[in-house]
Amino acid sequence: MSLKNQFIQSKLQHVTTSIFSVMSGLAHKENAINLSQGFPDFESDIKLIKLVNNAMINGKNQYAPMPGIFSLRSAIAEKMEHLYNTSYNPETEITITAGATQAIFTVIAATIKKGDEVLIFKPAYDSYEPTIELFGGKTIAVQLNPEDFKIDWQIVKSLITEKTKMLIINTPHNPSGRVLSKQDMLQLEGILKDTNILLLSDEVYEHIIFDGEKHQSAALFPALRERTFITASFGKTFHNTGWKVGYCLAPKELMNEFRKVHQFNVFSVNHPTQVALAEYLKSPNNYLELGNFYQQKRDLFLSLIKDSKFEFIPSKGTYFQLLNFKNITSESDYDFAIRLTKEQKIASIPISVFNQNNLDTKVLRFCFAKTDVTLKQAADILCAI
Repeated sequence: MSLKNQFIQSKLQHVTTSIFSVMSGLAHKENAINLSQGFPDFESDIKLIKLVNNAMINGKNQYAPMPGIFSLRSAIAEKMEHLYNTSYNPETEITITAGATQAIFTVIAATIKKGDEVLIFKPAYDSYEPTIELFGGKTIAVQLNPEDFKIDWQIVKSLITEKTKMLIINTPHNPSGRVLSKQDMLQLEGILKDTNILLLSDEVYEHIIFDGEKHQSAALFPALRERTFITASFGKTFHNTGWKVGYCLAPKELMNEFRKVHQFNVFSVNHPTQVALAEYLKSPNNYLELGNFYQQKRDLFLSLIKDSKFEFIPSKGTYFQLLNFKNITSESDYDFAIRLTKEQKIASIPISVFNQNNLDTKVLRFCFAKTDVTLKQAADILCAI
C-alpha cells in the first residue's frame, strides 16, 4: 500500500493544478508573452511603494489586529459611503484579508455545511467550486449564454430549493467582462428577498468598468445588502497582486461568523501594507481614475487587432478581453492555447476550463493589464495568425 493510499484520502479528488499556474508556467518555459494570468507587467504607484517602505521603517512590522488596522477599515467605510451611499461599521462589518480569494474561501468555510447547495454562474473563477466541495456543499452551476453572458433569472429562480444556502455573483465578470445591470440586481433582489439565502458578491474589479457603465454593488440594494458578503481586492485595484491584500464587507451578524474562521485561518494581514493603503485611499482619484486608465489599454489592444481573424465584443469591465478563434482553427480552446504559447510565443487562458462540462466555445481570454509595448508586441503576433 502506498503512503498516499495509506494516510491520505483526498478531499478534492478531481482537482488538478490551476489553469493559471499551467499557462503561466508554460509561458515562462517558452519565453512567451504572458497574457494569461491576470496581473500587470508594470509597477504599482511609486507613492504607494514608498508608503509601505515608510511604514516598515516606522516599526509597523509586527502583527496587525485580527480584523485589520482601524484606519484602513475606516478608509474603506468612507469609500463605500462616498461611492454607494451605504454605511458599513468599520469596527464590526469590515475585515482585511490576505487577498480576495482568501475572503471567498473564508465566507464559504464559515457558512456552507454538508448538503448545502450553492448556485454559481459559469464560466466562473476556479476557486468557487472546489471550496464549496471542500466543505461538503454541492455546486449548482448555471451556464451563461456564451454569446452575451447574460443571466436568465427565470432559470435561476427555478433552481432555488430548500437546500439552497448561497448564490455567488461576480461583477464585473471574469472572464467575460460583462457588468451586471441595475435591472439584473433588482431581479436578483426579488428572487432572494423572502428567503434565507446568502449572497457572496465578488466585486474585485469594481473600479475597472468602461463606456460609462456603473458598478452595481450589492451594497446598493437593501434586501441584498442584509444577506451579502462583498469581497474586494487592493491587488487588482492598485497593480500589486503579489501583495495579496483584500477585504470583506458584511452585516455584523455575518461578519461575526466570518471572523471566527478568519482568526484561525490567517489571523492578520501584512501590517505595513495596511498602513500604506489606509493613507493611499485618502486620495479617491487613486481608484476613481482606474476605469479610464484601463479603457485606454482595452481600446489600444482592440484597435491593434481589429484586422486579425479573431472576433470579439469589447469587454465592459475587468482587464480581460475574450477573443473567438472559430475562423482560425477547429482545435479545442485548450489545445489552441497550448499551441499559441509554444509556437507563437503568446499565452492566454482557454475558457472551457471555467464552463459547465468544459463547454468549448472556441474562445480564449487575454489580459490587457500590460504596458503599451507589450500590447503592441502581442497584437503583432495575433494579427499574423
